[in-house]
Amino acid sequence: MNSHPRQELEGGKQYKRSAIALGSNIGDSPAILAAALETLAQTPGITLESQSSWYKTKAVGPPQPDYLNGCAILQVTMPPQALLATLLEIEHYFGRVRHGRWEPRTLDLDLLLYDDLILVQPSLQIPHPRMRERAFVLVPLAEIAPNWIEPVSHRAIQSLLQEVNCSDVQVWNGN
Repeated sequence: MNSHPRQELEGGKQYKRSAIALGSNIGDSPAILAAALETLAQTPGITLESQSSWYKTKAVGPPQPDYLNGCAILQVTMPPQALLATLLEIEHYFGRVRHGRWEPRTLDLDLLLYDDLILVQPSLQIPHPRMRERAFVLVPLAEIAPNWIEPVSHRAIQSLLQEVNCSDVQVWNGN
């Protein structure tokens, strides 16, 4: 179990710890990602616990600009479906238009983990079904939550990181 001191009741609602991934490769990515985190922090029912560094990563799929990626840990009082809806609304607000898989995007927000929940629904899978194979997710997540146990594999994030090629994931230095 991933217990955390912030799980006390507030207004009758219990906080749940969740992990999200953030990415952008269109527009002013650093500004978009910072504004997205600020928007999340200002959203009722969400508290930003921590955020990773930003990482420059190669895009998956057809040729396109490199991504800026990172992760954040949130404390939330909403159920996972409502959190996903909030993430999709924030993506839309920042200009995300969904045309297909592996497309360039102004903002991509993925719900990775929600406490130790395993959920399989047509519109939502937790843990994120491809997070264990993505260095651009595991590197920043391991920075801020190395000991979080991924509930399907029962392995810590830092352990999962050892299984992926991280050569295309570099700490972003602002250039």
